[in-house]
Amino acid sequence: MFLSAELQFEGDTITHRVRVRNLSALGMMAEGEFRVLPGTRVKVTLRNVPSVEGSVAWVQGQRFGIAFAEEIDPRAPRSAVGNGDLASPRYVRPSTIAPPSFDTEPKHLRKI
Repeated sequence: MFLSAELQFEGDTITHRVRVRNLSALGMMAEGEFRVLPGTRVKVTLRNVPSVEGSVAWVQGQRFGIAFAEEIDPRAPRSAVGNGDLASPRYVRPSTIAPPSFDTEPKHLRKI
């Protein structure tokens, strides 16, 4: 599963999207198209997890490690978003499929 995160450097208002290559309760390995320096303070926003602060622990090319200031649940960003209903919305279903409560008795159908 592809994971991404929003990264914001301390004192900056711009957020940067990064690819998450590895994620644990105490940190992550990310990859981005920008330069970072070890020791830089950051705020990381992952899906289904409150924003967490941390610092860049190491840098190797475009990949870098971030140590979180507090633990997160590493399974939460991988879980599905929403209520779990995978059915298509009614407005995109074929017209031949009627909802269960739809009255199909001929006397109640409109004649054209």
